[in-house]
Amino acid sequence: MFTFEEEQEVYDVNGVKFGGQPGEHPTVMVGSLFYKGDSVLEDPKTGEFDEDAAEEAIRKVEELSDKTGNPAAIDCIGDSPEALIKHVDFCTEVTDLPIFMDGPTPTIRSEAAKHVGDIGVQDQIIYNSIESSTKEVGKEIEAIRNNDIETAVLLSIDTNNLTIQGRFDALEENLDVAEEAELDQVIVDPAVIDIPDSGYAAKVIHEIKKKYGIPAGCSPHNEVIQWEMDEDTMLAENSKQIRQAVANSVITHLGADFNLYGPVHGAPEMYEVVSTADAYVAYGAQMGEGRRPSKNHPIYNIFRKGGE
Repeated sequence: MFTFEEEQEVYDVNGVKFGGQPGEHPTVMVGSLFYKGDSVLEDPKTGEFDEDAAEEAIRKVEELSDKTGNPAAIDCIGDSPEALIKHVDFCTEVTDLPIFMDGPTPTIRSEAAKHVGDIGVQDQIIYNSIESSTKEVGKEIEAIRNNDIETAVLLSIDTNNLTIQGRFDALEENLDVAEEAELDQVIVDPAVIDIPDSGYAAKVIHEIKKKYGIPAGCSPHNEVIQWEMDEDTMLAENSKQIRQAVANSVITHLGADFNLYGPVHGAPEMYEVVSTADAYVAYGAQMGEGRRPSKNHPIYNIFRKGGE
């Protein structure tokens, strides 16, 4: 295992810690709810949904979090201001987990930001996300600053320059935006944009933490789910599932602090994968670096039943 020379930031969002040295704090598991095609969602535009099914999904991730030691968060999605506000209201009412407030456009996110400021739940919110290249970034800066939102995801990618330096350049621009928005805490997503990108994204996450010390992670699921496998490349009946497990675990081994693992309904499999990866990382850090994992880390739950 390894230790980053740069001091590592650790941020607290409603009791959940993001960041630190490898093996110190477990990966925060971020499951998406109310995405287009979600079985609980009845009308994407208005945001109507099956409340019982949505709450059941949240309770399941809370249970898995308690069982494994991996903290949970909800990527709460809305395809319109009305929908996102409705979904955020529901999530903040039924759980204390951090809520990634996720809309596809700056207008949707900005309207939701005003709402969470009005109802006073901004401490639970992670604004998802800031992109410095958007034409409406000024609207987002104003909405974040005026409503006391403290934490945001910086989506740091330049599609014209996919190198590590390109990600660094995008991050520098995003950090300027974050400062103008008066954000206290930022976490970085360098983006996964292609099917085999998880390994490279893991490397980028490593380099971001190495240079900046900022919590970082990504969403391997976004592209892996599109993987249409050729039968000639499949070695087992469940090849896709196994390879998805590798894609989601590799970022943990290179230092990722959070994993946007896809639909919240796939949480049991993803918690199985990432909690095991976290346990291996923590053991390596403890044996090789003398770094003791935080309380209730997966290493205590995966290999030694019953805690420390």
